[in-house]
Amino acid sequence: MKIHEYQAKKIFQEFGIPVPRGTLARHSAEARAAACALGEGPYVVKAQIHAGGRGKGGGVKVVKTLDEVKHTARRMLNSQLVTHQTGPEGKTVKRLYVEEGCAIARELYVGMLLDRATSRVTLMASAAGGMDIEEVAAKTPEKIFRESIDPLTGLATFQARRMAIKLDLKGKLTGEAVRLFQNLYKLFIAKDCSLAEINPLVVTGENHLLALDAKLNFDDNALFRHPDIRALRDFDEEPESEIEASEYDLPYIALDGNIGCMVNGAGLAMATMDIIQLSGGSPANFLDVGGGASREKVAAAFRIILMDPKVKGILVNIFGGIMKCDVIAAGIIDAVHEIQLTIPLVVRLEGTNVEAGKKLLKESGLNIIAASGMDEAAQAIVRAVGGAQ
Repeated sequence: MKIHEYQAKKIFQEFGIPVPRGTLARHSAEARAAACALGEGPYVVKAQIHAGGRGKGGGVKVVKTLDEVKHTARRMLNSQLVTHQTGPEGKTVKRLYVEEGCAIARELYVGMLLDRATSRVTLMASAAGGMDIEEVAAKTPEKIFRESIDPLTGLATFQARRMAIKLDLKGKLTGEAVRLFQNLYKLFIAKDCSLAEINPLVVTGENHLLALDAKLNFDDNALFRHPDIRALRDFDEEPESEIEASEYDLPYIALDGNIGCMVNGAGLAMATMDIIQLSGGSPANFLDVGGGASREKVAAAFRIILMDPKVKGILVNIFGGIMKCDVIAAGIIDAVHEIQLTIPLVVRLEGTNVEAGKKLLKESGLNIIAASGMDEAAQAIVRAVGGAQ
């Protein structure tokens, strides 16, 4: 789960991470009033969307006067902001964050994430922070420093100090950096984050550290422990398909292909996508209906898949273990009737009650292509949609 910058900065403050003063605004008049409350300029007007690269896309503007704040807010609000993370369609700007400006001496990058190679939370930092950090990571990865954190001890002071030295932070900045790194780690663990990032972390003209930006992502599986975080979810920033998938507890990820996939089990789902690709097709999604899906869940899975206009056919691949094939078959029949499916549908069932499931599908009178194996199923759906995309 993602949240906005202004929400992340509020959490930063709770954990003692310094951020500039700022106020949320939804209208140009509110933006001007927010700037007025901050005192003299300069001011920074920031579009609030769930995507990086806002600065390059024109979503972050530094202005000097209150009237400039109002005019900038008027241009930004309800515009489509396109960045390298939004795709060409962009995202509609519905909120702005108006923040006090500051003199910047240096820009750094600091982030924490779970390194799957070491199975540990890792502190990453670079002296080359700012808008081009992705290019730094791609072309000069040696400029990004890492500290792997022992979960039993947490981020040790010597590790935080070593990172500060690598960033060439001296004098009182060393102590500030150590506190900031350790507080960021405490936040990461306490809130079950999957990513905590500050880009840029700046050295101000007054020689202090300040988190000029804030990005927090959270582990969806841990949100039951954090109703306060769950309440920050912005449904306007999420595709309708992902919202409905979350309501039915369906792991769903949209892809670029035209063959919808409904599978039970993450491993089988990955294998299904691979075999579609090997057969000359292109999967449109990852969707795992799990081991105990009800008829309602199966029907919801069909609706979610069909929300993607690129989908030209659907492959259902079910191995009935905990989930019985006849239950899946009944769910498929209900869903096809409910949504009046008109695109090709290939179904491959195997496992518990498979014969009962196949019988239900055969006697349904619906235009369903039955397949016995994964190869046969993949080839059938690729032929049905007209071959490779």
